[in-house]
Amino acid sequence: MEWQAEGLIIGTRRHGENAVIIETMTAEHGRHLGLVKGGRSRKYAALLQPGNSVQLVWRARLADHLGMFTVEAVKLRAASLMESRQRLALSQLLCEHMRLLPERDPHPRLYAEALAMHDNDADGETLARALAKFEMRLLNELGFGIDVSACAITGEEEGLCYVSPRTGRAVTKEAGEDYKDKLFALPEMLGGSLKMGPAEAIDAAFRLTGHFLHLHIWSPRQLSPPSMRQALIEGLVKAL
Repeated sequence: MEWQAEGLIIGTRRHGENAVIIETMTAEHGRHLGLVKGGRSRKYAALLQPGNSVQLVWRARLADHLGMFTVEAVKLRAASLMESRQRLALSQLLCEHMRLLPERDPHPRLYAEALAMHDNDADGETLARALAKFEMRLLNELGFGIDVSACAITGEEEGLCYVSPRTGRAVTKEAGEDYKDKLFALPEMLGGSLKMGPAEAIDAAFRLTGHFLHLHIWSPRQLSPPSMRQALIEGLVKAL
């Protein structure tokens, strides 16, 4: 068995005395692991770092084996990420999010969005919007999508302003008015119609995605939310 693809390194761990198991995200093969012989050598020290893009060749005797990777540099970002606390935290969070995906299950849109954010020097608001949409897509592709297609009560497709914390379904302002204190605000960046300032909208977006990530993913898997997430969000909002 063999395939070749470009991939983003999202995690590494030691294996034996000299080898490293790298965890990568590719467009064609999804989240995929493989062994790199000699991966702890100086030759690979700068290459096998999360956030780097590499050209991969994966080989295994059978499809369900761990397999071996050979790797070549495509774009080494790790050093530049270390120069910015915000970019480093963003990269770490994206990698943690992608490690939630099923192994070998392709998610090309998430992969493309993650690469774009790694290479984007946009302002804090633009990155915050992109990250919130990424978390929204992550929930959807894991099977726990927030339904913003139509009001859960009236069926209307316009004027959606709130989301139920229990069902994840959106409602209009009129339908949710009596319960708005118990509902999540749905900002425009996530498909809503609620008018909000930039900082308020970003805070609302991450409250919404964070709730459902905890409800459906972190808590059932007995995981803690990524430690850098809240500090990154606060930093992005503060920069507005």
